[in-house]
Amino acid sequence: RGVITSAGGAVRVQTLPGQENYPAVNANGIQSQVLTRWASSFSVTRTKNTALEAVGQSVSTARPSTGKRPKKPLDKKSGNKDCKADIAFLIDGSYNIGQRRFNLQKNFVGKVAVMLGIGTEGPHVGVVQASEHPKIEFYLKNFTAAKEVLFAIKELGFRGGNSNTGKALKHTAQKFFSLENGARRGIPKIIVVFLDGWPSDDIEEAGIVAREFGVNVFIVSVAKPATEELGMVQDIAFIDKAVCRNNGFFSYQMPTWFGTTKYVKPLVQKLCSHEQMLCSKTCYNSVNIGFLIDGSSSIGDSNFRLVLEFISNVAKAFEISDIGSKIAAVQFTYDQRTEFSFTDYTTKEKVLSAIRNIRYMSGGTATGDAISFTTRNVFGPVKDGPNKNFLVVLTDGQSYDDVRGPSAAAQKAGITVFSVGVAWAPLDDLKDMASEPRESHTFFTREFTGLEQMVPDIIRGICRDFLDSKQ
Repeated sequence: RGVITSAGGAVRVQTLPGQENYPAVNANGIQSQVLTRWASSFSVTRTKNTALEAVGQSVSTARPSTGKRPKKPLDKKSGNKDCKADIAFLIDGSYNIGQRRFNLQKNFVGKVAVMLGIGTEGPHVGVVQASEHPKIEFYLKNFTAAKEVLFAIKELGFRGGNSNTGKALKHTAQKFFSLENGARRGIPKIIVVFLDGWPSDDIEEAGIVAREFGVNVFIVSVAKPATEELGMVQDIAFIDKAVCRNNGFFSYQMPTWFGTTKYVKPLVQKLCSHEQMLCSKTCYNSVNIGFLIDGSSSIGDSNFRLVLEFISNVAKAFEISDIGSKIAAVQFTYDQRTEFSFTDYTTKEKVLSAIRNIRYMSGGTATGDAISFTTRNVFGPVKDGPNKNFLVVLTDGQSYDDVRGPSAAAQKAGITVFSVGVAWAPLDDLKDMASEPRESHTFFTREFTGLEQMVPDIIRGICRDFLDSKQ
């Protein structure tokens, strides 16, 4: 608009390679979108023809010369680090789809794979073909670059046979996501099932198996059965029974394999929403555990080491990562000291190293103040996050202040409190701090060496509460 006048004139269009992270730009009355990446781009420049002098600058499809620095480009090798997923594309290779639509399906899957931003630290993908018998075409570990994946998808041969989707889904859930085949710990496992029409076998049982294996099943249905075809479908509600959750998020419909480009980005956005991957959420990868450690002078240095060992052994059981479980620690006497918060360390190794390096403070015992401090400063920043919050309070004596009020406030803020007492810790204090039912959230041992035996019970308690909260 307002660039080329009715007088016309020559315009030079230069093709350019694709870029990453096109910002939104308003130029010459046109507002462009933000794009994470695009295959190619071009710039439009005016010639010296006076009819085009109004342009005044070179206009590019994505980045005019505004003087702003472009966003840091995506590292092709490491991939899109914001998309945490191990994905199996379960494609339809049955006679139902036929050779022509099979090729269109491959084309669509290739576009999805490229837009995901595959890389060593980004999403990893593999492909399984469903037909008479399922065939794993390639595993997660085989390719870590988008170009290689695209080439492998293009080379897939059409197998034919019945669309035994249930059989293929079950096989994929059981065999595809092993560590030796490239699945990564703490990364959501996803199977995207492409279905042309409907399955020719039972898919419900396969969905149950996938959920048991912690796999999120998506169904992309294309050309769903018409009214007159419904009589041929074994189970009309097959999609609802196979997906991870029947909440609308895990099913995706396309009317046909033709003109599918506009469906690529919305599907990619779903697959990259790791917080929505409900079927991979377990107590091991979806909790925040804060440890409140008594550093009072009655404990002594050697017993303090036993406390740190106890904390390490509990932390070891959980899948700690930037999208998984997180650990924090606060030491208290009359004062409080945040040893590390939930966002400081995102690997198990670093968390365990940070626990080992905690230095003993020595002083009095103000447990109530410490609970308030931890609720506000450590849990405050994560209270709206996806993980369930737990606080484990360890103390060896009576608190100089009230513990009941601060603990009630912590529980009101959504934190489940476990109290662990040693030696002179009064049972009344421990029960006043613990969440309901108090008996199962209160632990006591006479000797510091007894902490070791409590580790499995604390882990079990956290997992029980996590599951109860999901009911």
